[in-house]
Amino acid sequence: MTDKLDILSQNAPFLMDSFNLGPMIGVFMALSLVDAALKGWALWRAARMGKIYWYIPLLLVNSIGIFPAIFLLMTNSEYKKKKVVGTTSVL
Repeated sequence: MTDKLDILSQNAPFLMDSFNLGPMIGVFMALSLVDAALKGWALWRAARMGKIYWYIPLLLVNSIGIFPAIFLLMTNSEYKKKKVVGTTSVL
């Protein structure tokens, strides 16, 4: 296992220079964090609203946060109405 890691660490400068990934690592990390946050929020909202037909595609499709953002925007008004009406109920 450590041999494989040594090979990766030895080749890291080559990969960074040949594909010019040095400056883009920060952008990729930021996109990954935003995608994870949006996906988690969308999955949580789909589960709370009982939308199993949205939950499964949200779980399986990787779209850099576009699909979860669309779901969150589409269900925003419905979630607010449900939240206001159901404030006294315990799920």
